[in-house]
Amino acid sequence: MNPLDPTIAARLKRDGNGLVAAIIQQHDTHEVLMLGWMDDEALRRTLTTGRVTFFSRSRREYWRKGDTSGHAQFVHDVAVDCDGDALLIRVEQVGSACHTGDRSCFDAGRLPA
Repeated sequence: MNPLDPTIAARLKRDGNGLVAAIIQQHDTHEVLMLGWMDDEALRRTLTTGRVTFFSRSRREYWRKGDTSGHAQFVHDVAVDCDGDALLIRVEQVGSACHTGDRSCFDAGRLPA
């Protein structure tokens, strides 16, 4: 297995657990769907397979979105923010993105402004 490209890895600023936040956005509507976490291996898998892979902080394992639910995320493009501590992954979302069945993990969480 090949490691993450060193030029990409050098741009990332990871937290104390070696993770980077990954914001998932629908590529055509710009709807923010969810937030997940990636380490270098999860990002490598995402970039090489075209399907979003996360690292589960609670289960301490990799999971590819849609493998059990069928609600897959197909990668359109990936960007690193200016500080290197967050990724923006624009996807084609098939089905719901949230484990609750909602399209977005942010659908039910609106706060008064």
